[in-house]
Amino acid sequence: MILCLDTGNTQIHGGVFNGKELVMQFRKTSNQQFSADEAGLFFKSILKENGVETSEITGVSICSVVPNLNHALRAACLKYLNLEPFFLKPGVKTGLKIKYRNPVEVGSDRIANAIAGISRYPGKNLIIIDFGTATTFCAINKSRDYLGGIIIPGVRISMEALERETAQLPVVEIKAVDQAVGKSTVESIQSGLYHGQIAMVKGLVKQIAKEEFDASKPLVIGTGGFSRLFENAGMFDVIVPTLALEGLYQAFLLNK
Repeated sequence: MILCLDTGNTQIHGGVFNGKELVMQFRKTSNQQFSADEAGLFFKSILKENGVETSEITGVSICSVVPNLNHALRAACLKYLNLEPFFLKPGVKTGLKIKYRNPVEVGSDRIANAIAGISRYPGKNLIIIDFGTATTFCAINKSRDYLGGIIIPGVRISMEALERETAQLPVVEIKAVDQAVGKSTVESIQSGLYHGQIAMVKGLVKQIAKEEFDASKPLVIGTGGFSRLFENAGMFDVIVPTLALEGLYQAFLLNK
């Protein structure tokens, strides 16, 4: 079994693959303070709660956009799983041709998404939109060229910025709303967060298609923690919440 850890600024999304089947998932709040022992004990506990013994884990694949956590994660794997983890980072095999001016700058979570995208949908132009702490767009063509992307503030960051930087605007529940025009302050903020993201995403998808795919329609994949919020908004062709985990599993096999 392979343990995969998508380590983001807000949380760690983990999963265990038995062959190609994702047999369990979990999420853990991430911060830049936890120790190797805290991480290791959590992994042992969550695995056991889901019926998986640590002795059954034969490999660990990690992508991380929080460098301060990498040492603790590696040490936890060594001490509690007796395994040297694989980190998805520049220089490893991905099956992609990175067209960034400086390929090192591309976040490993975005690479994981792209690896899974080309594996699931070979021979297609792709736009992958990941709704996490930030909302990221990745453009990959049918030749497996990672063309680049877009990074914008995520839904939660936008809400927190409004609350922090204004005197009278409250924190609200982030949810889908039918009407664009709110009839109260709370409704107006909720509409802005929801309909604002929809308008922005649809406009950016159109612009990416124009710039990179000669205006032909790419396959649009939604993923990340907030992707299900927009599943009825007509933004995606498909939603794959586990895309990064699948990419980590594929990367592990490529570099085994």
